Amino acid sequence: MTTLGLLVQLEAKPGREDEVAEFLKAGQALVAQEPGTMAWFGVRMGPSTFGIFDAFDDAAGRDAHLSGPVAEALMTSDLFAGPPSIVKVDVLADKLPK
Repeated sequence: MTTLGLLVQLEAKPGREDEVAEFLKAGQALVAQEPGTMAWFGVRMGPSTFGIFDAFDDAAGRDAHLSGPVAEALMTSDLFAGPPSIVKVDVLADKLPK
C-alpha cells in the first residue's frame, strides 16, 4: 500500500492556462521514469487552478520525486502566478491497479 503523498496546487498566470495544462501532460512522461512514484495525477480544478497528486510507498520515493525533473520544472517555470503550494500527506487508504 502507498503510505505517503504530495498534494500540489498551482495557479496559472492569466492567459497561460493552456500552457500549464500541456506542462502537466508532458510531466507524465518524466514521472513514468520514477520507480518510487506509485501514482501521479495532473488535474485541473478550475479555469486557472491546477494540481498534482502523487503517491509513494516510502519517504525515499517521495524525496527522490521532490528532487526530480518535474519538481525542478515546477520551481523554475514562469507559467505560474506564484510558487506552488506543496503539502506532504499521509495516505490512509488506496485502490491502485496491480
